[in-house]
Amino acid sequence: MCGAELHALPEGVQRVARHLQAAGHPHAPRMLDDAARTAQQAADALGIALGQIAKSIIFRRKADDVAVLVITSGDRRVDEKKVDALVGKTGRADADFVKAKTGFSIGGVSPVAHAEKPVVLIDAELFRFDEIWAAAGHPHAVFRLQPQDLATLTGGAPVADVVQPPPAAA
Repeated sequence: MCGAELHALPEGVQRVARHLQAAGHPHAPRMLDDAARTAQQAADALGIALGQIAKSIIFRRKADDVAVLVITSGDRRVDEKKVDALVGKTGRADADFVKAKTGFSIGGVSPVAHAEKPVVLIDAELFRFDEIWAAAGHPHAVFRLQPQDLATLTGGAPVADVVQPPPAAA
């Protein structure tokens, strides 16, 4: 992406694009025609499996009011007790907290380029896939990556078991 293309993007997407460029990531953000505020919407728009969407879920750590970013597979639910065991007691983060700590609105929270550095946990379930997609700072923006790229792009975040077991097959 050259500078002129970058300026045409929303501010949050520009921030993500700069972060990806600086890290030498080969894939720039891509704008979708329709909003992808949920993992299902993003998967449908991209024609991929729901699990290939890397959801960025923000929690509020109660001890110090730091954002905790859990990057999880789109077809899994975060187990808050597992998260708490790893980082300390957390609570739900409201839209104002998410915006203040990440610089992004809910529905477009990227795993990278946050306003304030969060505590990051990467869901091991993402490694079921060779290729995943994550939000890129706006409800219409995503970027492609491999699960192993997440640790590098987020500054060395650990991979952990942070999700509820998948529902039993009927």
